[in-house]
Amino acid sequence: MEVVKNFALLFLSPKCYDNYFVELDFMNGPCFKASLSKLLGLTIIAGSLLVKIPQVHKIWHKRSGEGINLVSVLFDLLAVTFQMSYSYMNGYPFSAWGDNTFLALQTVTIGALVLFYNGAKVKAFFFCLIYASVVYILNSGLTPMHVLIAVQSFNIPIVLIAKTTQALTNYRNGSTGQLSAITVFMLFAGTVARIFTSIQETGDKMIIMTYCVSTLANGVILAQVLYYWNSSTKTKKSKKQD
Repeated sequence: MEVVKNFALLFLSPKCYDNYFVELDFMNGPCFKASLSKLLGLTIIAGSLLVKIPQVHKIWHKRSGEGINLVSVLFDLLAVTFQMSYSYMNGYPFSAWGDNTFLALQTVTIGALVLFYNGAKVKAFFFCLIYASVVYILNSGLTPMHVLIAVQSFNIPIVLIAKTTQALTNYRNGSTGQLSAITVFMLFAGTVARIFTSIQETGDKMIIMTYCVSTLANGVILAQVLYYWNSSTKTKKSKKQD
C-alpha cells in the first residue's frame, strides 16, 4: 500500500489522496480538476521529450535548414527558457513547466543544426556555449527575481515575433520548407493543454496569458502547414494528370 500511495501522490495532493482512498469521496470537484491537471501536465512533459525530434530528424536527414527561420528559432528559445527559469525560481511544480526544459534542449539543437548546415560551424559551437551560460545565470540565483519577472513579461511579444517571423517566411516561400507537421501540431496541442494546467497549478496570469498567445500563434503556423500541404498535394496531382 505504501508503494501505491507513493505512486498516487505523483498525481494527487495528500488531501486529495485522503479524499479518494480514505474517505472514498470520488465526487470531489476541486480534487478532480487538480488531479486532471497534474496528469495532463506530466503527459505534456512526456510528450515534450519527443515533440521537436521530428523537426530535428528532418533537418538532420535532409542536411538542410531550408525554410527554418533562425530568428524565429532564437526567439522561440528565449521564450521557453525565460518561462522555465521564471517558473523554476518561483518554485512552481515541475508538472507545470517541465516541458519547457526539454523544449529548450531540442530548440537549441535545431538552432545549432541550422547554423551548422548553413556553413557556420564555429558559430554553432559558440551558440550552444553561450546558451548554456545564459541558462546557468538565470537558474543559479545570480539573477534577481525582479529581473526574471521582467523577462517573463517580455515573453508575449517574444512569442509573437518568433511565430510571426516564421509565418512570414512560410508565406514568402509559398511552403513550410523543413518544418515538421508533427512538431507543429504537438506544439499547438501542448499550449492548449498548458492553459488549463497553468490555471490549476500556478494561477500566474502572465504564464496563462503567454500560453493563450502561444496557442493562437501556433494555430497560425499549423493552419499554414495544412494549407501548403494541401496546395502541394493538389499541384502534384495536377502535374500527374498533365
